[in-house]
Parts: sequence; C-alpha cells; structure tokens
Amino acid sequence: MSEHEVQAVDDTAAKATLLGDAWRDLRHNPLFLASGFVVAVMVLMAAFPNVFSGWFGNGDPRVCDLGRSGDGPASGHPFGFDKQGCDVYANVIHGARASISVGVLVTTFSLLLAITLGSVAGYRGRWLDALISRMADVFFGFPFILGALVVLNSLGTRSIWTVSAVLALFMWPTMTRLMRSSVLSVKQMDYVQAARGLGAGGWRLVRRHILPNAVAPVMVMATITIGTAIVAEAVLTFLGVGLQAPAISWGLQLSNAQTDFQMSPHLLIYPSIFLSLTVLSFIVLGDTIREAFDPRMR
Repeated sequence: MSEHEVQAVDDTAAKATLLGDAWRDLRHNPLFLASGFVVAVMVLMAAFPNVFSGWFGNGDPRVCDLGRSGDGPASGHPFGFDKQGCDVYANVIHGARASISVGVLVTTFSLLLAITLGSVAGYRGRWLDALISRMADVFFGFPFILGALVVLNSLGTRSIWTVSAVLALFMWPTMTRLMRSSVLSVKQMDYVQAARGLGAGGWRLVRRHILPNAVAPVMVMATITIGTAIVAEAVLTFLGVGLQAPAISWGLQLSNAQTDFQMSPHLLIYPSIFLSLTVLSFIVLGDTIREAFDPRMR
C-alpha cells in the first residue's frame, strides 16, 4: 500500500471517530454556535470587566451621584442609575465576574469530587462503592436550596469561595453518580480487559484506559452545572444568604432592586436579562454537546 493510500485510510478512520462526527454536527448547529458565542462573550466580560464597562459612562460601578438616584436610562448611561446613583450598566458588567466565578468554582469543586469518588466507586466496587453511594444518598435527601440556605445562614461571612464551597457540597452527588456509572460501563470494554490481561496494574488501567474514556459525559454535564450554579447563587443572594456587599453580582442587584421595581423597573430588568441569557447559554451549550456525543440522540 502506498503512502498516499495509508494516509487516505488514516484520514477516513479519523473522520469516523465519535469526536469527528460530534464536531461536524456541532459546527453546523446554530444553537451550539449561538450559545457558544454568548458564553465566550460573558466569560470575556467576567475576565476583563473594565474593558466592557468603559464603553458607556465612567465605567466605574462605585462612582455614584445621589442626585441621579433611581433615574432611568440617559445619554451615556443606557441602563440608568440605581438607588445610590451608581451606573447600572457598569454594575451589570462587573457583576458578571462574581456570578460566573461562582458557577465555575462550584463546577470545578464538584467535578474534582465526582471524578475521584466516582472512579473509586466504579472501579473498586464492593464496600467502597456502597460507602460512597450511601454518602451521595445522604446529600440527595436534602433539598438543594434549603440545605445550602441553612449552611450559609450559619456562616459569618459569605464570599465567592465560601458560597461556591457550600453549593459544591450539595451538587457533587449527581456528577459522582454519572461518573460511577460511566466507569462501570467502560471497565467492561474489551480493550480494558485486554490491557488487564497483558498485566496492566489498577492505577495504569484507570489512568490510561478507563478515565479518559469515562470522563466525557461528566465534562458535558459540567457545562450545564455552571448555569445551574449561577442560578443557585442568584437565588440564595436574593434570599439574603448569598454574597454580601461590597461584592458586585447579579444576585445582589436583583435583591437590592426588589423593593423598587415599580418605581425603577430598570434596576431589575437589566441584571435579569444578563443572568437569564448567561444561564440559558450554558445550559443550551451543554445540551447540544451532550446530544452530539450521544449516538442514541444523533
């Protein structure tokens, strides 16, 4: 077989892989492209808020003018002013950092726990599997928001890190269950049995063969979890047990606006739009990726 024929066979095999098929579907999926674009913009906005907030007004969310308290949109200030006379546009832009940071941190903490505990439970089985599964059942027994509310209410200070840790405490079981089931499925595959027959140790099997092939469903779910965590932070902050001033987040803006909605509806409308658009984009992005990688939904 010539070199060109070998290359052609290799190219055909590469195109036939699940990853190649999924990417071909995704890049022609308008929902994936639209949600991915919005997520990219929101992440950039969270990373570099000063760049975006400087487009209108002074760009500083802490520069206020009490003489313009509650005023609506005006020239150079498209979102109006809040009760302290601070620019709402600048606050919304800077609020993206705290809200998205909580979503990413919660997902990261939950993902690390899920990969570790799910791999151990799925691969080792027996009493370790039973112990980890019963631990997950305990947390499943608590209503998610209620459990986080009780824990956060007992804390003296509530920062991005503490709120993220508490939310992750109640969000890891779902991802762990998924990781466990994925490991159970992959470890029965022929290539894993062949590697075991050739003398591969347990750690090598997990690291080289099982984990890389079992983690994909959990990574897809992590994208959806970011949106869920952002909503959870906003809800808890709205209830008064989430982030605290002087932090700036969409949840805090919604909480502060609830008493003035009739007089100044813009205080509630603009943070709600950004929050809803961000959460919806993360969820749609995760759903489209999940559908692309699931052969049964293709």
